[in-house]
Amino acid sequence: MILKEIQLALVVRWGSPNVEILLRKPYKGDRWTGAMTLRQKFRPPQGVSMQRVRLDRIDRRILADLQDDGRMTNVDLAKNAGISAPPCLRRVRALETSGFIKGYHADLDVELLGYKEMFFALVGLDSQAQEVLADFEDSVADWAEARECHMIRGGGDFLIKLVAKDKPHRDALTMKLTSTPHVAKVQTLETIRTSKDSPGVPVGTDAGD
Repeated sequence: MILKEIQLALVVRWGSPNVEILLRKPYKGDRWTGAMTLRQKFRPPQGVSMQRVRLDRIDRRILADLQDDGRMTNVDLAKNAGISAPPCLRRVRALETSGFIKGYHADLDVELLGYKEMFFALVGLDSQAQEVLADFEDSVADWAEARECHMIRGGGDFLIKLVAKDKPHRDALTMKLTSTPHVAKVQTLETIRTSKDSPGVPVGTDAGD
């Protein structure tokens, strides 16, 4: 049964050169390990055309609902989409394996966790050589307080979103930025308040077939 499910996924759910499929691994050697989930990557056989799942109205309804509430049950997803639960679950799995759904995350209250400030930093480097740009990205990737890092065109080289617990913490992060190799200019933009913070992208539920 497991083999059949994997073969079906490989045939109809191409999404990228490495298709990720969640499967159940009941045995470890000769010992039963229970319902252990693992993620394996499969490459399409040579000559097989790779195409994403073509989204229809039902797929878009599912994506919109899960983007708004990642913990929505399959029963509620199916009800909203106007289909029964089993095909709804198959659609969710297909959307996952084809790359439309990258993961599920909790929306945390940053202030309750002690982060009172959010700010952005426009960073200009002294060189736009690819090695310099990549080294800077690698440096910022290790900072827990740096939540987003975007290479930009116009006004600087990078736009970074950071969180801080207080003003001294924010100042320390700014100094850390300015002392990073090849950083020539840092302009910080303090957030006074946030009136909208919508994750993801708009999903037109009327689009598609």
